[in-house]
Amino acid sequence: MTTEDHSNKQYELPENYSELKKAAHRTADWQQRLSAVTELGQYDQPPVIDLLMHLMNNDPVTAVRREAHKQLRSLGQDVQLPQRHNTELFNHMTKTLIRIKKSLPREHTYEDFKDKLNKMRTDIYNAYEGEKGDEFDSWLRGRWESLDLTRNPKKTPKPDTSSEQ
Repeated sequence: MTTEDHSNKQYELPENYSELKKAAHRTADWQQRLSAVTELGQYDQPPVIDLLMHLMNNDPVTAVRREAHKQLRSLGQDVQLPQRHNTELFNHMTKTLIRIKKSLPREHTYEDFKDKLNKMRTDIYNAYEGEKGDEFDSWLRGRWESLDLTRNPKKTPKPDTSSEQ
């Protein structure tokens, strides 16, 4: 066991607490966050409870939030799983996908797009893969097919003010 100072008090924590805490915050790997949450749930200590509360309230992947909720309940915490109000896990998702699609040759394939997304934004790729599960590929393909590269979402076209003769 190791100790950590939390609000001027010492708590007995597992030897691998530092590694578990890092894994719980690893944005590009929801499976590691899930595993860390499960292991952290064995320790009824305020630093662990704070970390689990943060993950329950803020993790983009539902499976991680649910596991944090389950572990908190097993530790005797009276918590409710918050509802997700935003349909997108990341802000400016469409803009990010458009940028990736524009960076590829015009004749690129869906697989090219998928690979580039995974390389450029592993955090987004991994979170949506975890959130969508078996539907990830069809969801991502649908997003790829629907991206309109001819319009800039921030700019609206100016009306033509030239007069015709």
